[in-house]
Amino acid sequence: MKVSYRGIQQELPPKLQEKLDAKFGKLSKLLEKRGEKEAHVVLTTERHLHHAEITLQFYDHQLVGIGSDADLFAALSAALEKLEKQAVKTRTKWREKARRSDNGEPAPEPEIAPAPSRNGAAAAPRVFRVDHKGQRKPMTLDEALIEMENGHEYMVYRDADRECLSVLVRRRDGHFDLIES
Repeated sequence: MKVSYRGIQQELPPKLQEKLDAKFGKLSKLLEKRGEKEAHVVLTTERHLHHAEITLQFYDHQLVGIGSDADLFAALSAALEKLEKQAVKTRTKWREKARRSDNGEPAPEPEIAPAPSRNGAAAAPRVFRVDHKGQRKPMTLDEALIEMENGHEYMVYRDADRECLSVLVRRRDGHFDLIES
């Protein structure tokens, strides 16, 4: 990140410059996805108060961080923190906008290819909503197996012994798989 300073009469001490470079480095990791950014730092002094204003462009937005303190480094740090918060907020908004379609609605889910039915014709996939909060009483594994004799491919039930949600699935070879939560 290129940083240009204005309003400084003398050079910053090396230790202070290293700390600022580290903070700008952290900010540049957040911002520099599309090339190097340029930050403009304007420092002014009013009596014993230092004002720091940092400005940079990010995704067609101008981010501005302003900090004031009696200490020059504290003023610069406050301005950098505000700038970092703005960058995170703008980046989050940009990412959310990029994930939405033109009309502001979430982008449609990818299409699922229809699964072939047993007779060979393509059938649209169906979603079955299972109400696990219903008024059904808990049942045992044996009761679930009896229910599955009616030709169901699977059975979702609340296990009476373990008091958990269980799924019993009929396999192609005629055996069953039991999934417990």
